[in-house]
Amino acid sequence: MKLTLCILSALMLPLHAAEQVFFAFDDHNIAWQHNMKLTLETAQKHPQNPVLSNGPPGATDHGHAILYGTVLKQGDTFRMWYLGMHEPKIEKGQAPGWWRPMCYAESKDGVTWTKPDLGLVEFNGSTKNNICRIEGEPWSMTRVNDFLSVLYEPDEPDAAKRYKCAYIAHMPIDEVKGGRSKIGPNEKRWGSFVTATSADGLKWNCVGDRPANAGGERFEVSGLYRFGDFYYATGQLLSPWSWRPDGSDIGRDMLAYRSPDFVSWSKAKAFSYARPGQLSNPPVKGQQMHMGAGLWNRGNVMVGLHGMWQDAEQPPPKGQSWNYGVRVDLGLLISNDGVHFREPVPGFTIIPRGKEGEWDDVAILQGHAFVNEGDKTMIWYSHWNTGGDLENMDIGLATLRRDGFGSLSRKVAEEEGHFITSAFNAKEIALNVDGITPETPLTVQLLDHLDHPLDGYEVKATTTGVRVPIAWPKPLPSGKKLALRVNFPAGSTARVYAIYLNN
Repeated sequence: MKLTLCILSALMLPLHAAEQVFFAFDDHNIAWQHNMKLTLETAQKHPQNPVLSNGPPGATDHGHAILYGTVLKQGDTFRMWYLGMHEPKIEKGQAPGWWRPMCYAESKDGVTWTKPDLGLVEFNGSTKNNICRIEGEPWSMTRVNDFLSVLYEPDEPDAAKRYKCAYIAHMPIDEVKGGRSKIGPNEKRWGSFVTATSADGLKWNCVGDRPANAGGERFEVSGLYRFGDFYYATGQLLSPWSWRPDGSDIGRDMLAYRSPDFVSWSKAKAFSYARPGQLSNPPVKGQQMHMGAGLWNRGNVMVGLHGMWQDAEQPPPKGQSWNYGVRVDLGLLISNDGVHFREPVPGFTIIPRGKEGEWDDVAILQGHAFVNEGDKTMIWYSHWNTGGDLENMDIGLATLRRDGFGSLSRKVAEEEGHFITSAFNAKEIALNVDGITPETPLTVQLLDHLDHPLDGYEVKATTTGVRVPIAWPKPLPSGKKLALRVNFPAGSTARVYAIYLNN
């Protein structure tokens, strides 16, 4: 086995740990606007897609390699945890043996990936494979079968628990200690929300002897993060296990559990998100969200991609899978509290499925797979053939301008525009901005908490870039709540993507 050992001891410190990001599409932190419009961007797919494909016959991922998983960059190495399937066909709607191994890959550029021989799990008579080891009792709890979310916490005091993960295991219900609630029908195999910890991200141990949702309802967990005082696990449910606020039936929606210690999880769940069509009366036929969201914790906000599920227009032909004809694109979500999510522009597709005949033309799946690298934001995703075949179920890459999910610019050409942020504390402020010209610079003003301009804190922004520092004439006031006003003169073509507040 040959691994890039340096990444196992390197600490992946949070990006600008003391930094807040006010994205252009965050209408809580940039709520006050005059003559502004939001333009969201569609990510560009990499010309070498798919960047990670399934393996040859006999490989752990011969059937498929899908990013129901996570990508992190640690040191100079990109690390990917994904789900493989060793058989090239689905049996009775499920992977053979209800098991899709947690597989591991590495890359130096995020494009060319290797699958190292980890030597941890015997498969087909050999340990020369890239399967991560998960140990626990009962054994059925260790069998990953759906969405895999990996969290790294370098400040965790117990080094053996710095990596944390959550995944779905379909356990026999009689092996679930603690049983289930009386909500929903009896099932022989139960959607179990399982957690595990690891020192290196490769050798894992299940937390406890039962799923985190034992005693509650089935749950298709698809997200894991820490936000404020709690760990949160988000995921997918639908009726009869979930319902609209008035008790009526709902399609696939996103709910959240929480835990203060990663051991004890709430039985109560919070409603996190449903596509607008699910909540209208009557609901929009066939419009659902799929598998929660792939999420990116930016410290003060959560950004994510959700599956924009649309039912097939016609019933499946005889002999075809029940979800034959289902289509899924990826849309954008944001949350300011880590619990409640919203679409900045409902229905906007940030990564669309491919055109007919392209490798990702049926449906696409999100992962927890965002990395800022240089002047780009890299996002990995995968293809799902909803017809039941495993054709082209591989992993691709899409990119945006760094943090360039969307921008604010003027709406009416003849009128000046401006926006004002929410209050903050900061020592340094920078803009992610494009389109400034020498003739039409932006004017940036510092305000107090009552919107009064502070004397001596007005400057011109004359430079474009992904992180342009604001050169104030004197240090920012300390210990005071501040706000920022950004003024666009008439004729300005500037676009502001984000504001960075470093404390």
